[in-house]
Amino acid sequence: MSKTINCKFCNGKGKDPFDLLSPSSDCQVCNGSGHIVMDEPYKKCVFCKGTGKNPLGARVTCIVCGGKGYNNSQYSTKCNQCKGTGKSSDGLPCTRCRGIGLFKIEGVEIK
Repeated sequence: MSKTINCKFCNGKGKDPFDLLSPSSDCQVCNGSGHIVMDEPYKKCVFCKGTGKNPLGARVTCIVCGGKGYNNSQYSTKCNQCKGTGKSSDGLPCTRCRGIGLFKIEGVEIK
């Protein structure tokens, strides 16, 4: 099942939040619509804290969620490498959970 939600990268405005090309440039995440479609279940991106913006300071989308502010995830086990933060010690996405903060235990089906 899918759900239409406001784009976190542009805050539902449909315009590039950083005016990199011009003030009239469309948002690169929602292509100017102000909305994105997410398949359920989805959870707020822990790497960017749901902003959709790269937490490393660059004026680009989050490298984990692609600017959506959410990740599709059926996983519920907190990553023991990053302790659920989604970040490694150098501030980049955790290599075990790929920045989601959660992972799937092998042999256990999570529904």
